[in-house]
Amino acid sequence: MIGVVVEFQQHPFEALIMRFPSNNQKQIPQSEMVFGIHALIEAFESGRELNKILIQRGERSELSKKLSQIARERSVPLQIVPVEKLNGITRKNHQGAIGFVSPITYYKIEQILQTLFEEGKDPFIMVVDRVTDIRNIGAIARSIACAGGHAMVIPVNDSAPINADAIKTSAGALHSLPVCRENLRHAIQYMKDSGLKVVAANEKSAKNIYQADLTGPLCIVMGSEDEGISEDLLSLVTESLKIPMPGVISSLNVSVASGIFLFEAIRQRI
Repeated sequence: MIGVVVEFQQHPFEALIMRFPSNNQKQIPQSEMVFGIHALIEAFESGRELNKILIQRGERSELSKKLSQIARERSVPLQIVPVEKLNGITRKNHQGAIGFVSPITYYKIEQILQTLFEEGKDPFIMVVDRVTDIRNIGAIARSIACAGGHAMVIPVNDSAPINADAIKTSAGALHSLPVCRENLRHAIQYMKDSGLKVVAANEKSAKNIYQADLTGPLCIVMGSEDEGISEDLLSLVTESLKIPMPGVISSLNVSVASGIFLFEAIRQRI
């Protein structure tokens, strides 16, 4: 076991993080919110990261259109909600819009891959589709960091937020592991076009992870426990693989399954 740890420490994960500013440099309390459309636009223009934006239903001003456009460009989830929803969140004068400040900085998958290829490294990425439990997101991030993974990719919508609870569950890994918030279909296609093998965790697959080659540039796609990976993403992957489970229970927690995939890849690499 000691030999494995020594070998793993030679993985280029730490060198990559030196190229990307640590998320720990930009810690913001989970509870911090920005109120008002104009204030939210200013927050974006000043470089602040937002987890989500809520806009009051019926708001059709030019500023609200500008805010919506910026949110789309920055891959920030935006929801149109009734005023009662906003009033239930705060008693302050929200002016029809509330933004939740992110405690981490998000990256683009293009940025991650370009840096890795420039440094002569094989990308090792995990995509997490439709996992909405905060504790699972945190646990998966922790496993990726322990395995020397280079980034976690989450969808713009249908994902648990990266907040203080997720960071706590990750044992702080989310302060150093680059997280990309992307349109997953576009991100996976981009990784395939960039030469990565994209494998999906799929219990219906005939082939298991111990029969597959997980070396080289790799992206592993994990799905939620109840819905799995969406069909449109499965249609893009290079290969679907299952974890053999001969026991009487044939399902695993997604964070546990993620760890099994990650460390099988590590086993093959060392």
